[in-house]
Amino acid sequence: MSDASLTPATPVAPPRPPGRIARILDSDILYSWRRSPITIVATIVALTLILLAVFAPLIAPYNPFNPASLKLMDGFTPPWSKAAFSPNFYALGTDNQGRDVLSTIMYGSRISLFVGVSATLFAMVMGVSLGLAAGYNGGIIDAVIMRIADVQLSFPAILIALLIFGIARGLIPPSQQEGAAIWVLILAIGLSNWAQFARTVRGATMVERQKDYVSAARIMGVHPILILLRHILPNVMGPVLVIGTIGLALAIIEEATLSFLGVGVPPTQPSLGTLIRIGQQFLFSGEWWILFFPAVTLILLALSVNLLGDWLRDALNPKLR
Repeated sequence: MSDASLTPATPVAPPRPPGRIARILDSDILYSWRRSPITIVATIVALTLILLAVFAPLIAPYNPFNPASLKLMDGFTPPWSKAAFSPNFYALGTDNQGRDVLSTIMYGSRISLFVGVSATLFAMVMGVSLGLAAGYNGGIIDAVIMRIADVQLSFPAILIALLIFGIARGLIPPSQQEGAAIWVLILAIGLSNWAQFARTVRGATMVERQKDYVSAARIMGVHPILILLRHILPNVMGPVLVIGTIGLALAIIEEATLSFLGVGVPPTQPSLGTLIRIGQQFLFSGEWWILFFPAVTLILLALSVNLLGDWLRDALNPKLR
């Protein structure tokens, strides 16, 4: 027997597990995103509009909400032209007060996104909390919460928001109404949209509480709040994220509707809805761009977020994989 046959074999090192970035790149969700051209375009549009809004103070050509920078002589300047009485160039034209439409859109989108995101998060926290309580406890708690949700869902969300907005404004002193208008708007939109989260989470919680891991946690004496937060909540967050993404688009449209009706943010801090309300006054007099560009921005923002919500719903559905 040769010496080579007696030499022990060199141990082969096991392959290194893929890193976190590699696992993300190989995930089913990212694969689904790469296979959907519409979702890719929607992501690019949404990120572009969000970045323009977030960094508006840094990249906007003008500060349209600074009274010292207003030039009334530049009012009604058509798009892609210079003003008649100044050397200023306006890519999307100016409105009746001489404000740059591009800058007003960027600043107005900040307010629309802030109100939409804040209202959606408020509705999500409230709806998820009530849905967990109703689905886990059942009984009278479940009956009361779900009946309130059923009553609210029987009315359009915009009417609920108008009612809540009117009541809240009536409770605030007139001297503080303008400063609190944005927070009142967030409260009104959030309270009008929590029921969808509550109903979805309640149904998922009723399914999860019957499983063995929840029963084992009960036997071990784990507090019900810890069971809800550590065990049940992570397993019901998939549908919540989908509803939250779609609800964000609806919240942005709802804010624009309220502002268009004149009960939203104050004129000193106009959102996209306020800009559309101002522009519609001049639509039939020939200054179409004052309405057109804010309206297109609102449509692109809401549509791109809605398309992302539809994709996320399909990506998280195991039956469609």
